[in-house]
Amino acid sequence: MSNKATAMTKGNPLQLMLQFAMPLLLGNLLQQTYNIIDAAIVGQILGTKALAGVGASSSVQFFVLGFCMGCCAGFGVPVAKYYGANDLDKMRNYIFNGALLTGGIAVILTTLCSILCPWILHTLSVPSDIYDNAYSYLLIIFLGMPFTLMYNFLSSILRSVGDSRTPFMFLAFSAILNIFLDLFCIVVLKWGCAGAAIATITSQAVSGILCLVYIGRKISLLWMAKQHRVVKSGSVKELLSMGLPMGLQFSITAIGSMVMQAANNGLGSICVSGFTAGMRIKQFTMCPFDAIGTAASVFCSQNLGAGKAERIKKGLWQAIFLAVGYGIVAGLILIFAGRTLSMIFVSRKAVDVLDASAKYLRCMGFFYWSLGILNITRMVTQGLGYSMRAVISGVTEMIARSVVSLGLVGTFGYTAICFSDQTAWVTACLYIAPACFYCVRKATKMLEQKNKGGVEICQN
Repeated sequence: MSNKATAMTKGNPLQLMLQFAMPLLLGNLLQQTYNIIDAAIVGQILGTKALAGVGASSSVQFFVLGFCMGCCAGFGVPVAKYYGANDLDKMRNYIFNGALLTGGIAVILTTLCSILCPWILHTLSVPSDIYDNAYSYLLIIFLGMPFTLMYNFLSSILRSVGDSRTPFMFLAFSAILNIFLDLFCIVVLKWGCAGAAIATITSQAVSGILCLVYIGRKISLLWMAKQHRVVKSGSVKELLSMGLPMGLQFSITAIGSMVMQAANNGLGSICVSGFTAGMRIKQFTMCPFDAIGTAASVFCSQNLGAGKAERIKKGLWQAIFLAVGYGIVAGLILIFAGRTLSMIFVSRKAVDVLDASAKYLRCMGFFYWSLGILNITRMVTQGLGYSMRAVISGVTEMIARSVVSLGLVGTFGYTAICFSDQTAWVTACLYIAPACFYCVRKATKMLEQKNKGGVEICQN
């Protein structure tokens, strides 16, 4: 068994989650660096209209790519559970079936999204003066989805067995590569927004290929013999029951963001540019939430498989306190330094765009702590196998964001956009936090029954 795999069923929960989360956090930050470098180079070199073209479709990118990443993360849940239970044969069969499902998703989504790209941009009400840039950027991102799926599936599998360091190392290399490719494609080759997209998908392809080669050469724990490479309906069903709801959760949340972005696009290119700059900063500062949430999910999944209910409870509370503490600090930064941070993407001469970005970040900062509660409780709920409850929280978030965007933008304009996210977060928290604690209690009772009478744990 490779020494890169780490069980989280023994030892201090907070220490284990932090050790797991740190490489993941750095990896998430580097992944966001892709987007930040794209936006910074595009905004500073090509201008604010090009920046708006890159950002005008960010919500639909989150919708589609979020579904891909959610599915891959969901496929890792049963892998972590069976690894925690030390059922390695079953774990390897799930990896094989997960790889097949990931390949199928790649073919279907790449084909559909590429064909529907013009319709998507028209649906988002993208202004005509930035349409060409938005189309070229989005189409190339869609064509690169197979590479995005490959990296996210392989990194999810590595994280499921406790190795968050290796995906980070490969992502670090590809992030550096992305910087050089951005400059080469945009500054030297003069490919504009298309060049930024080409640089991004090329870098993602490199990180995915590196993960594949590494697993094939170094991680004997994940090697599959002939008996593991069998399509089993039970494995496919459980993988889909985890992956699709998590993918839908990401996508359903993104639907609200698409509604919000469509409403914002109708306010003109200044608001689009300001919103784009603010979104880049928001996505960067959200990385710790994602890292802590993923660590908590893997921790709870492994301990569910190991039958250790008390560790699940302790890990949940420690993760919540950690995420809320970070949310308070990050919120203060957004409130007081949002305008300064926006200058990474926007020239100080574009005063109106800077004002719009700073307002968006300032309004959001007061409620950033709520995102910590939302991410941890939703990811732990998913990690325990109660995927539909996680989906419901996504639906709640979507409805809240859509109501504000559709009902209030006409009256309050950009101010309503600035309060859409936090309204969605708080509303979703009101559902998923109590639901998460209920799921923990239910899982505890199931573990007790299993220990007494050999009852198999089931989820919904």
